[in-house]
Amino acid sequence: MQSVSLIWGLFSLFGMLIGFVPFYGAFNWVLIPFAVIGAIVSAIALGTAPAESGIGKGMAGLISCGIAAIFGFIRLVVGFGIV
Repeated sequence: MQSVSLIWGLFSLFGMLIGFVPFYGAFNWVLIPFAVIGAIVSAIALGTAPAESGIGKGMAGLISCGIAAIFGFIRLVVGFGIV
């Protein structure tokens, strides 16, 4: 489950980079819910991880989804939700 959260976080970061390209700012309307769902999946993965396996991948997924959602929201505000 932690690998899924890490992959989800990487896709969120990749989507954030696409959303920063001029005229693709509207992509952030899709990215933000995707990143929030990824953060929820990562939190579940962290909560159900056994103690001996570590939490590195789950934490990386949670942080990357959070970064993608925050910067996607900032990009929407700066680009007025469209540009």
